Amino acid sequence: MSITPQSPFFLRVANGIGRLLPRANLDPDTLVDRACRKTGLMDYGPDGPFREALGVLCDSLEREAALTPVGRLLVRQMLQQGLENQLRLQDWYSRYPEIADLPIDNHLIIIGMPRTGTTILHELMALDPVNRCPQTWEVAHPFPPPETATYDGDPRIQQTARELKLSHYIMPGVENLHRMGERLPQECVAITAWMFTSMQYNTVLRLPSYTEWLMNQADHAAMYRFHRRVLRYLQWRCPARRWVTKTPAHLWSLEALLAEYPDAMLVQTHRDPLKIVSSLTSMLPTMRAAYAGDIDVAELAREWSDNCADALNASVVSRRAGAIRPEQVIDIQFKDFMADPAIQVERIYRQFGLEFTPEFACAIQKYIDNNPADKHGGHRHYFSDTGLAIASERSKVSDYQQYFGVISEVE
Repeated sequence: MSITPQSPFFLRVANGIGRLLPRANLDPDTLVDRACRKTGLMDYGPDGPFREALGVLCDSLEREAALTPVGRLLVRQMLQQGLENQLRLQDWYSRYPEIADLPIDNHLIIIGMPRTGTTILHELMALDPVNRCPQTWEVAHPFPPPETATYDGDPRIQQTARELKLSHYIMPGVENLHRMGERLPQECVAITAWMFTSMQYNTVLRLPSYTEWLMNQADHAAMYRFHRRVLRYLQWRCPARRWVTKTPAHLWSLEALLAEYPDAMLVQTHRDPLKIVSSLTSMLPTMRAAYAGDIDVAELAREWSDNCADALNASVVSRRAGAIRPEQVIDIQFKDFMADPAIQVERIYRQFGLEFTPEFACAIQKYIDNNPADKHGGHRHYFSDTGLAIASERSKVSDYQQYFGVISEVE
């Protein structure tokens, strides 16, 4: 089954005009050289410009993504921005080498799969003034570095707000499926996208060969070294007492994550994998429609069924192997979290010996009161729309569900 989403009028017009113009160039060498010319910089840093990752990604984009003219332009801008960010980051490190000595202490990392409550949990954690969650605007426009004195009034906040408004036109309805905001916490995939080793790409684009490389061949150690460099830079003039970061992508590379952050506090959220796949199958066509034309929903469902099973089963392997110490991780069930988010956040704090203040508790309750689950209309999805067979899907994740005690919501 394939669908052709109804793109907004201006996007259809833009694609029509785009077909008359030269194709946006996605050649890696051209992109690398162009970034140097634009910034006037040459040094990409100790691991950059990540040519293998960029090469694999560009090849997959050309052969598999079926990009529209506008899609090619948007993707080229993503890649170009990543390269420019690498150059500018290294320039700041070169001029201010003391950044490299900044510690990343008390790092709490949320590692649940998409659609398991991680976004809401990240927003709740951001309400504690002790926590520092990277905000959307500072990841989108990180140069110069954010500063404590101007953090809440930085003009880049409004710039990012305008950009997000445009994205809502390109992907109409996406705000009902996934919360986005210039002051909301941003995921780690938006940081690792700078160096082209990121689930961000194969979420919004059809990239089978890139996905296989990302999960099985990518240098995740280099990815996390870069991730630490970015956090150090962001906290240089806006210190963090405790970083709280998150992305589902960590589940595919837990050993590499813990090699870089061995003392991290981990929060893994859990939900029936079939509900995760159902939700993603409903949501991702809206996102992918901004970049490509025809979207095969049945293929997308199979893709993310496999991706989810791989990640969740890998987390079981890591636990059984002792890669994660019991005292450094807590498991949160989706049904428990949605029933009483405040209690589950308090559980997290208690697990790691953190202070859960009355002021923080009040902030959480205010957030819950102001953001009911159906505030934006809710997100309805049905497993039957995936085209997948329940019995075979259950067998793929039965070990995961049994190990973590995850209930089945789809029968």
